[in-house]
Amino acid sequence: MTIRSIVFYPDPGLTEPCAPVAAFDGDLHTLLDDMAETMIDAVGIGLAAPQIGVSKRVAVIDISEEQNDPIELINPEIVSRSGAVPSEEGCLSIPRYRDTIKRSAAVVVKAQNRLGEWYELKGEGLLSMALQHEIDHLDGVLFIDHLSRIKREMFRRWVKKQGGVLTPED
Repeated sequence: MTIRSIVFYPDPGLTEPCAPVAAFDGDLHTLLDDMAETMIDAVGIGLAAPQIGVSKRVAVIDISEEQNDPIELINPEIVSRSGAVPSEEGCLSIPRYRDTIKRSAAVVVKAQNRLGEWYELKGEGLLSMALQHEIDHLDGVLFIDHLSRIKREMFRRWVKKQGGVLTPED
C-alpha cells in the first residue's frame, strides 16, 4: 500500500464528475488499499478518488474509532434521502476550513464492492454525512458548493488570504 498525495482546492479536477468504474481488477484493489491508507494517514473519515487525482467513481469511508472498518464504494449513487439536518464539515482537500451546511439526515446508497457485486447501505448520522460528502466529490461537488452565497463569498476571501492555493502547511 502507498500513501498518495492529496489534491487541494482549487485544483480543477475536484470539480469534474468522475467516470464509472468498469474493471474490477488488481489496479482497482490497489487504488482502494492506497486510498484507505491515505485517508488514515491524513486523519480523515472519507476519501474520494478525485482527491488523489484519480477521476473514477471510487470512495472509501471509515467512521470507526480504530479506523479498521473501511467501507469501499465503487460507482455509488444515493437512491433515497430523508430528513434534513445541519452538518459541520471539513474536507481533506480544503485544509483548515470548516462550515455548516444542510444534508439529508439519512440516505440509502447503492454501490459495488471491489469484486463488482452490488449492495445497499443505509446511513444515518455521521455515516450519512460522510456518504453524501464523498459521493458529492465523485459528482464534482465540494461541500463549499452547498454554502449560501454570502458564506461562499466569505470562503473566497478566506482562500485569498491564504494565498489562493491551499496546502496543509499554510
